[in-house]
Amino acid sequence: MTTSPLLAPGTGPLLRLLLDGEPRTRAELIELSGLARSTVAGRIDALLANGLVVQSGEASSTGGRPPARFAFNPGARVILAIDVGASHVTVAVTDLAGTILDSVTTRQRIDQGPEGILGRAVREARKLLKGRPPLAGTGIGLPGPVEHETGRPNHPPIMPGWDAYDVVGRLEKDLGQPVLVDNDVNLMALGEHTSRYADVDHLLFVKVATGIGAGVISGGRLQRGAQGAAGDLGHVQTPGGPQVVCRCGNTGCLEAVASAAAIATDLSQHGLAVATSQDIVDQVRAGNPIATRAVRQAGREIGTVLATCVSLLNPEVIVIGGSLAQAGESLLAGVRENIYARSLPLATTTLRVTTAETSDAALKGAAALVLQRLLA
Repeated sequence: MTTSPLLAPGTGPLLRLLLDGEPRTRAELIELSGLARSTVAGRIDALLANGLVVQSGEASSTGGRPPARFAFNPGARVILAIDVGASHVTVAVTDLAGTILDSVTTRQRIDQGPEGILGRAVREARKLLKGRPPLAGTGIGLPGPVEHETGRPNHPPIMPGWDAYDVVGRLEKDLGQPVLVDNDVNLMALGEHTSRYADVDHLLFVKVATGIGAGVISGGRLQRGAQGAAGDLGHVQTPGGPQVVCRCGNTGCLEAVASAAAIATDLSQHGLAVATSQDIVDQVRAGNPIATRAVRQAGREIGTVLATCVSLLNPEVIVIGGSLAQAGESLLAGVRENIYARSLPLATTTLRVTTAETSDAALKGAAALVLQRLLA
Protein backbone atom coordinates (compact mmCIF):
# COMPACT_ATOMS: atom_id res chain seq x y z
CA MET A 1 0.00 0.00 0.00
CA THR A 2 1.10 3.57 -0.68
CA THR A 3 2.51 5.46 2.28
CA SER A 4 0.81 8.78 2.87
CA PRO A 5 3.00 11.92 2.88
CA LEU A 6 0.41 13.78 4.97
CA LEU A 7 2.16 13.45 8.34
CA ALA A 8 5.80 14.20 9.00
CA PRO A 9 7.62 11.38 10.85
CA GLY A 10 6.76 11.26 14.55
CA THR A 11 3.89 13.76 14.43
CA GLY A 12 1.10 11.18 14.61
CA PRO A 13 1.25 10.53 18.37
CA LEU A 14 1.27 14.27 19.07
CA LEU A 15 -1.70 14.88 16.78
CA ARG A 16 -3.57 12.04 18.50
CA LEU A 17 -3.45 14.03 21.75
CA LEU A 18 -5.46 16.79 20.06
CA LEU A 19 -8.16 14.66 18.46
CA ASP A 20 -10.53 15.18 21.39
CA GLY A 21 -10.93 18.80 20.26
CA GLU A 22 -9.39 20.27 23.41
CA PRO A 23 -6.86 23.03 22.59
CA ARG A 24 -3.56 22.60 24.44
CA THR A 25 -0.39 24.57 25.01
CA ARG A 26 3.10 23.34 24.19
CA ALA A 27 3.71 22.81 27.91
CA GLU A 28 0.60 20.63 28.21
CA LEU A 29 1.63 18.61 25.16
CA ILE A 30 5.11 18.13 26.62
CA GLU A 31 3.60 16.83 29.86
CA LEU A 32 1.13 14.51 28.12
CA SER A 33 3.58 13.12 25.56
CA GLY A 34 6.70 12.90 27.70
CA LEU A 35 8.71 14.31 24.78
CA ALA A 36 11.44 16.92 24.99
CA ARG A 37 10.50 20.58 24.56
CA SER A 38 12.48 20.89 21.33
CA THR A 39 10.84 17.74 19.91
CA VAL A 40 7.33 19.00 20.65
CA ALA A 41 8.14 22.41 19.21
CA GLY A 42 9.44 20.90 15.97
CA ARG A 43 6.46 18.58 15.56
CA ILE A 44 3.95 21.34 16.30
CA ASP A 45 5.64 23.46 13.61
CA ALA A 46 5.33 20.57 11.15
CA LEU A 47 1.64 20.12 11.94
CA LEU A 48 1.03 23.87 11.64
CA ALA A 49 2.77 23.87 8.26
CA ASN A 50 0.39 21.38 6.71
CA GLY A 51 -2.69 22.82 8.41
CA LEU A 52 -3.53 19.83 10.58
CA VAL A 53 -3.11 21.97 13.67
CA VAL A 54 -4.12 25.62 14.08
CA GLN A 55 -3.51 28.14 16.82
CA SER A 56 -6.61 28.44 19.01
CA GLY A 57 -6.36 31.37 21.35
CA GLU A 58 -4.05 31.81 24.31
CA ALA A 59 -3.89 30.35 27.79
CA SER A 60 -3.92 32.46 30.93
CA SER A 61 -0.57 34.04 31.60
CA THR A 62 1.31 33.70 34.90
CA GLY A 63 3.62 36.49 33.84
CA GLY A 64 5.02 37.44 30.48
CA ARG A 65 3.52 36.59 27.10
CA PRO A 66 0.48 34.23 27.30
CA PRO A 67 1.26 30.79 25.84
CA ALA A 68 -0.51 29.83 22.60
CA ARG A 69 -2.98 26.95 22.47
CA PHE A 70 -3.11 24.55 19.55
CA ALA A 71 -6.09 22.58 18.25
CA PHE A 72 -6.75 19.84 15.71
CA ASN A 73 -8.08 21.14 12.39
CA PRO A 74 -10.36 18.44 10.93
CA GLY A 75 -11.03 20.56 7.84
CA ALA A 76 -7.42 20.50 6.66
CA ARG A 77 -7.99 17.41 4.49
CA VAL A 78 -10.88 15.21 3.44
CA ILE A 79 -11.37 11.44 3.41
CA LEU A 80 -13.30 9.38 0.89
CA ALA A 81 -15.49 6.70 2.48
CA ILE A 82 -17.05 4.05 0.23
CA ASP A 83 -19.60 1.46 1.33
CA VAL A 84 -20.20 -1.33 -1.18
CA GLY A 85 -23.22 -3.48 -0.40
CA ALA A 86 -24.90 -6.38 -2.14
CA SER A 87 -27.14 -4.00 -4.10
CA HIS A 88 -25.81 -0.48 -3.53
CA VAL A 89 -22.69 1.68 -3.50
CA THR A 90 -22.45 4.77 -1.29
CA VAL A 91 -19.60 7.24 -1.76
CA ALA A 92 -19.10 9.95 0.85
CA VAL A 93 -16.59 12.68 1.58
CA THR A 94 -15.81 13.37 5.25
CA ASP A 95 -13.52 15.63 7.19
CA LEU A 96 -10.71 14.17 9.29
CA ALA A 97 -13.06 13.80 12.27
CA GLY A 98 -15.34 11.53 10.22
CA THR A 99 -18.15 14.07 9.82
CA ILE A 100 -19.91 13.34 6.53
CA LEU A 101 -19.89 16.44 4.33
CA ASP A 102 -21.68 14.98 1.30
CA SER A 103 -22.61 11.59 -0.11
CA VAL A 104 -24.29 9.84 -3.02
CA THR A 105 -25.85 6.36 -3.22
CA THR A 106 -26.41 4.39 -6.42
CA ARG A 107 -28.17 1.06 -6.89
CA GLN A 108 -25.70 -1.48 -8.25
CA ARG A 109 -25.50 -5.22 -7.76
CA ILE A 110 -22.22 -6.55 -6.40
CA ASP A 111 -22.25 -9.36 -8.98
CA GLN A 112 -21.70 -6.78 -11.73
CA GLY A 113 -18.00 -7.16 -10.93
CA PRO A 114 -15.25 -4.91 -9.61
CA GLU A 115 -14.51 -2.86 -12.73
CA GLY A 116 -18.06 -1.55 -13.11
CA ILE A 117 -18.60 -1.01 -9.40
CA LEU A 118 -15.28 0.70 -8.69
CA GLY A 119 -15.38 2.69 -11.92
CA ARG A 120 -18.71 4.20 -10.90
CA ALA A 121 -17.40 4.86 -7.39
CA VAL A 122 -14.40 6.74 -8.81
CA ARG A 123 -16.62 8.91 -11.01
CA GLU A 124 -18.84 9.82 -8.07
CA ALA A 125 -15.81 10.44 -5.87
CA ARG A 126 -14.31 12.90 -8.33
CA LYS A 127 -17.55 14.90 -8.34
CA LEU A 128 -17.64 14.99 -4.54
CA LEU A 129 -13.99 16.06 -4.29
CA LYS A 130 -14.34 19.13 -6.51
CA GLY A 131 -13.56 22.30 -4.59
CA ARG A 132 -12.60 20.35 -1.45
CA PRO A 133 -9.34 20.37 0.55
CA PRO A 134 -6.72 17.78 -0.47
CA LEU A 135 -7.53 14.08 -0.11
CA ALA A 136 -5.95 12.28 2.86
CA GLY A 137 -6.97 8.77 1.85
CA THR A 138 -9.83 6.43 0.97
CA GLY A 139 -11.51 3.75 3.08
CA ILE A 140 -13.77 1.18 1.43
CA GLY A 141 -15.92 -1.60 2.87
CA LEU A 142 -16.86 -4.75 0.93
CA PRO A 143 -19.56 -7.33 1.76
CA GLY A 144 -17.17 -10.26 2.11
CA PRO A 145 -13.88 -11.40 3.69
CA VAL A 146 -10.88 -9.18 2.94
CA GLU A 147 -7.19 -9.96 3.34
CA HIS A 148 -6.27 -6.93 5.41
CA GLU A 149 -2.62 -6.64 4.43
CA THR A 150 -3.34 -6.49 0.69
CA GLY A 151 -6.93 -5.25 0.63
CA ARG A 152 -7.90 -8.07 -1.73
CA PRO A 153 -11.24 -9.89 -1.33
CA ASN A 154 -10.63 -13.41 -0.03
CA HIS A 155 -13.07 -15.99 -1.50
CA PRO A 156 -16.13 -13.75 -1.03
CA PRO A 157 -19.28 -15.89 -1.40
CA ILE A 158 -21.61 -13.28 -2.96
CA MET A 159 -19.02 -11.40 -5.05
CA PRO A 160 -18.34 -13.24 -8.32
CA GLY A 161 -15.29 -11.86 -10.10
CA TRP A 162 -13.93 -10.14 -6.98
CA ASP A 163 -11.72 -12.87 -5.50
CA ALA A 164 -8.13 -11.57 -5.12
CA TYR A 165 -8.99 -8.46 -7.16
CA ASP A 166 -6.54 -5.59 -6.54
CA VAL A 167 -8.99 -3.05 -5.12
CA VAL A 168 -6.18 -0.95 -3.65
CA GLY A 169 -4.24 -0.72 -6.92
CA ARG A 170 -7.39 0.10 -8.91
CA LEU A 171 -8.45 2.97 -6.64
CA GLU A 172 -4.96 4.36 -5.96
CA LYS A 173 -4.36 4.58 -9.73
CA ASP A 174 -7.38 6.86 -10.12
CA LEU A 175 -7.56 8.65 -6.78
CA GLY A 176 -4.02 8.57 -5.36
CA GLN A 177 -3.26 8.57 -1.64
CA PRO A 178 -3.54 5.44 0.50
CA VAL A 179 -6.55 3.18 0.02
CA LEU A 180 -7.63 0.89 2.87
CA VAL A 181 -10.08 -1.98 2.35
CA ASP A 182 -11.99 -3.98 4.95
CA ASN A 183 -15.09 -6.07 5.44
CA ASP A 184 -18.21 -3.89 5.69
CA VAL A 185 -19.25 -5.28 9.08
CA ASN A 186 -15.79 -4.56 10.49
CA LEU A 187 -16.20 -0.96 9.39
CA MET A 188 -19.67 -0.79 10.94
CA ALA A 189 -18.20 -2.05 14.20
CA LEU A 190 -15.41 0.53 13.98
CA GLY A 191 -17.86 3.32 13.16
CA GLU A 192 -20.16 2.44 16.05
CA HIS A 193 -17.20 2.09 18.41
CA THR A 194 -15.55 5.41 17.55
CA SER A 195 -18.86 7.31 17.45
CA ARG A 196 -20.67 5.97 20.53
CA TYR A 197 -18.53 3.56 22.51
CA ALA A 198 -15.01 4.95 22.47
CA ASP A 199 -14.74 4.18 26.20
CA VAL A 200 -15.68 0.50 25.67
CA ASP A 201 -12.80 -1.92 25.13
CA HIS A 202 -14.86 -5.02 24.29
CA LEU A 203 -17.72 -4.70 21.82
CA LEU A 204 -19.46 -7.04 19.38
CA PHE A 205 -21.32 -5.54 16.44
CA VAL A 206 -23.78 -7.88 14.69
CA LYS A 207 -25.21 -7.02 11.28
CA VAL A 208 -28.50 -8.76 10.49
CA ALA A 209 -29.59 -8.19 6.90
CA THR A 210 -29.52 -10.32 3.75
CA GLY A 211 -26.69 -12.13 5.53
CA ILE A 212 -25.40 -12.15 9.11
CA GLY A 213 -21.93 -11.13 10.23
CA ALA A 214 -20.10 -9.58 13.16
CA GLY A 215 -17.30 -7.14 13.85
CA VAL A 216 -15.21 -7.80 16.95
CA ILE A 217 -13.64 -5.04 19.06
CA SER A 218 -11.39 -6.53 21.75
CA GLY A 219 -8.91 -4.61 23.85
CA GLY A 220 -10.11 -1.47 22.08
CA ARG A 221 -8.92 -2.77 18.70
CA LEU A 222 -10.69 -4.28 15.72
CA GLN A 223 -9.89 -7.99 15.44
CA ARG A 224 -9.82 -9.47 11.94
CA GLY A 225 -8.37 -12.95 12.46
CA ALA A 226 -5.69 -14.75 10.47
CA GLN A 227 -7.40 -14.56 7.07
CA GLY A 228 -9.82 -11.71 7.70
CA ALA A 229 -12.67 -14.12 8.48
CA ALA A 230 -13.19 -13.25 12.16
CA GLY A 231 -16.83 -12.59 12.97
CA ASP A 232 -18.37 -14.77 10.25
CA LEU A 233 -21.35 -15.67 12.43
CA GLY A 234 -23.59 -16.41 9.50
CA HIS A 235 -21.99 -19.79 8.91
CA VAL A 236 -22.00 -21.01 12.50
CA GLN A 237 -24.44 -23.91 12.88
CA THR A 238 -27.44 -23.15 15.06
CA PRO A 239 -27.82 -25.78 17.81
CA GLY A 240 -31.09 -27.61 17.25
CA GLY A 241 -32.09 -25.27 14.46
CA PRO A 242 -33.76 -26.23 11.15
CA GLN A 243 -31.42 -28.13 8.83
CA VAL A 244 -31.85 -25.73 5.92
CA VAL A 245 -29.20 -25.85 3.20
CA CYS A 246 -27.07 -22.69 3.25
CA ARG A 247 -25.49 -21.05 0.20
CA CYS A 248 -22.11 -22.12 1.62
CA GLY A 249 -23.13 -25.77 1.14
CA ASN A 250 -23.55 -26.65 4.80
CA THR A 251 -26.87 -27.10 6.56
CA GLY A 252 -28.34 -25.30 9.55
CA CYS A 253 -26.15 -22.19 9.29
CA LEU A 254 -27.40 -19.16 11.19
CA GLU A 255 -27.72 -17.19 7.96
CA ALA A 256 -29.87 -19.93 6.41
CA VAL A 257 -32.40 -19.82 9.27
CA ALA A 258 -32.31 -16.29 10.71
CA SER A 259 -31.25 -13.77 8.04
CA ALA A 260 -33.67 -11.44 6.31
CA ALA A 261 -33.52 -13.66 3.22
CA ALA A 262 -34.48 -16.71 5.29
CA ILE A 263 -37.33 -14.89 7.03
CA ALA A 264 -38.64 -13.55 3.71
CA THR A 265 -38.71 -17.09 2.29
CA ASP A 266 -40.58 -18.34 5.33
CA LEU A 267 -43.13 -15.52 5.28
CA SER A 268 -43.72 -15.94 1.56
CA GLN A 269 -44.74 -19.52 2.26
CA HIS A 270 -47.36 -18.10 4.63
CA GLY A 271 -48.80 -15.98 1.83
CA LEU A 272 -47.19 -12.65 2.79
CA ALA A 273 -45.79 -10.46 -0.01
CA VAL A 274 -42.27 -9.95 1.33
CA ALA A 275 -38.97 -9.98 -0.53
CA THR A 276 -36.63 -7.58 1.31
CA SER A 277 -35.62 -6.60 4.82
CA GLN A 278 -37.75 -3.48 4.53
CA ASP A 279 -40.80 -5.57 3.61
CA ILE A 280 -40.29 -7.63 6.78
CA VAL A 281 -39.84 -4.52 8.92
CA ASP A 282 -42.99 -2.98 7.43
CA GLN A 283 -44.99 -6.11 8.29
CA VAL A 284 -43.71 -6.08 11.88
CA ARG A 285 -44.46 -2.37 12.29
CA ALA A 286 -47.96 -2.97 10.91
CA GLY A 287 -48.50 -5.48 13.71
CA ASN A 288 -48.60 -8.62 11.58
CA PRO A 289 -48.39 -11.48 14.13
CA ILE A 290 -46.84 -13.99 11.70
CA ALA A 291 -44.01 -11.60 10.78
CA THR A 292 -43.51 -10.56 14.40
CA ARG A 293 -43.26 -14.18 15.54
CA ALA A 294 -40.82 -15.03 12.72
CA VAL A 295 -38.54 -12.10 13.54
CA ARG A 296 -38.55 -12.90 17.24
CA GLN A 297 -37.66 -16.54 16.50
CA ALA A 298 -34.82 -15.34 14.27
CA GLY A 299 -33.65 -13.27 17.23
CA ARG A 300 -33.67 -16.39 19.42
CA GLU A 301 -31.54 -18.29 16.88
CA ILE A 302 -29.08 -15.38 16.73
CA GLY A 303 -29.07 -15.15 20.54
CA THR A 304 -28.20 -18.84 20.83
CA VAL A 305 -25.06 -18.34 18.73
CA LEU A 306 -24.23 -15.07 20.48
CA ALA A 307 -24.39 -16.80 23.87
CA THR A 308 -21.34 -18.79 22.81
CA CYS A 309 -19.65 -15.53 21.73
CA VAL A 310 -20.41 -14.02 25.14
CA SER A 311 -18.71 -16.93 26.88
CA LEU A 312 -15.73 -16.77 24.52
CA LEU A 313 -15.20 -13.00 24.21
CA ASN A 314 -16.96 -11.53 27.27
CA PRO A 315 -18.03 -8.28 25.53
CA GLU A 316 -19.32 -5.27 27.44
CA VAL A 317 -21.75 -4.31 24.67
CA ILE A 318 -23.46 -6.19 21.84
CA VAL A 319 -24.83 -3.88 19.16
CA ILE A 320 -27.39 -5.26 16.71
CA GLY A 321 -27.35 -3.41 13.38
CA GLY A 322 -28.20 -4.00 9.75
CA SER A 323 -31.49 -3.48 7.94
CA LEU A 324 -33.45 -6.05 9.98
CA ALA A 325 -32.52 -4.28 13.23
CA GLN A 326 -35.19 -1.73 12.29
CA ALA A 327 -37.71 -4.33 13.44
CA GLY A 328 -36.72 -3.08 16.90
CA GLU A 329 -37.82 -4.94 20.00
CA SER A 330 -39.21 -7.93 18.11
CA LEU A 331 -35.70 -8.93 17.03
CA LEU A 332 -33.92 -7.62 20.12
CA ALA A 333 -36.19 -9.44 22.57
CA GLY A 334 -35.42 -12.79 20.95
CA VAL A 335 -31.69 -12.09 20.96
CA ARG A 336 -31.69 -11.08 24.62
CA GLU A 337 -33.88 -14.03 25.62
CA ASN A 338 -31.36 -16.67 24.62
CA ILE A 339 -28.20 -14.74 25.46
CA TYR A 340 -29.28 -14.32 29.07
CA ALA A 341 -30.74 -17.83 29.28
CA ARG A 342 -27.63 -19.58 27.95
CA SER A 343 -24.74 -17.43 29.24
CA LEU A 344 -23.19 -17.56 32.71
CA PRO A 345 -24.31 -14.74 35.03
CA LEU A 346 -20.72 -13.50 35.45
CA ALA A 347 -20.49 -12.71 31.72
CA THR A 348 -23.87 -10.95 31.58
CA THR A 349 -23.84 -8.99 34.85
CA THR A 350 -23.17 -5.68 33.09
CA LEU A 351 -23.67 -6.77 29.47
CA ARG A 352 -25.70 -4.37 27.31
CA VAL A 353 -27.55 -5.68 24.25
CA THR A 354 -28.84 -2.82 22.14
CA THR A 355 -29.57 -1.69 18.61
CA ALA A 356 -27.24 0.44 16.52
CA GLU A 357 -27.84 4.17 16.61
CA THR A 358 -24.95 5.50 14.52
CA SER A 359 -26.22 6.50 11.09
CA ASP A 360 -23.89 5.59 8.23
CA ALA A 361 -21.73 3.51 10.58
CA ALA A 362 -19.85 1.85 7.70
CA LEU A 363 -18.91 5.24 6.22
CA LYS A 364 -17.79 6.58 9.59
CA GLY A 365 -15.79 3.38 10.11
CA ALA A 366 -14.12 3.77 6.72
CA ALA A 367 -13.08 7.31 7.64
CA ALA A 368 -11.83 6.16 11.05
CA LEU A 369 -9.78 3.42 9.37
CA VAL A 370 -7.98 6.01 7.26
CA LEU A 371 -7.36 8.33 10.20
CA GLN A 372 -6.00 5.47 12.31
CA ARG A 373 -3.61 4.55 9.50
CA LEU A 374 -2.38 8.14 9.21
CA LEU A 375 -1.77 8.33 12.95
CA ALA A 376 -0.02 4.96 13.20
